[in-house]
Amino acid sequence: MDDKTTLFDITLFKQAQIEYTIKEVYQILMERGYDPINQIVGYLISGDPGYITSHKEARTKIQEIDRELIVAFLLEQYLK
Repeated sequence: MDDKTTLFDITLFKQAQIEYTIKEVYQILMERGYDPINQIVGYLISGDPGYITSHKEARTKIQEIDRELIVAFLLEQYLK
């Protein structure tokens, strides 16, 4: 039996949650005929949830994540 404590990295979980949510909201916006990039950028810059459709609870899903965390995640992914 191994006596080592297993560590859980919450950062990886949060990053996965952000990525999943962004992709999900992106697909929902596409389904509704919107330009998802413009809509998500509008939301991230202004904070106005009206840029995100309420269809399939996309607005609620994206609002569950702090906008600053989304921007930080996207910048981090871009710079990798």
